[in-house]
Amino acid sequence: MTQNSSRFFDEIAKMMSNASGMAQGFRREIDTLVQAQVERVLNNLNVVKREEFDVVRDLAEKARTENDALAARIAELEQRLSARG
Repeated sequence: MTQNSSRFFDEIAKMMSNASGMAQGFRREIDTLVQAQVERVLNNLNVVKREEFDVVRDLAEKARTENDALAARIAELEQRLSARG
């Protein structure tokens, strides 16, 4: 009797293990489908990716810094010219 019940519990354990593996596979499949759908929606909305946004932001910051430096240089040159004349 104990051997039969042991086999029974072994079979139940195998079924539970298989069910757990199937559930994990199903979850991965759902995650992939949801991610693909979200990406499709964002592409249709013309949303910029974070990496692209960061690159443009960095370029804008660099341009602003250069612009400020050039404005200061122009102001200094104008001051020199007005002091001469």
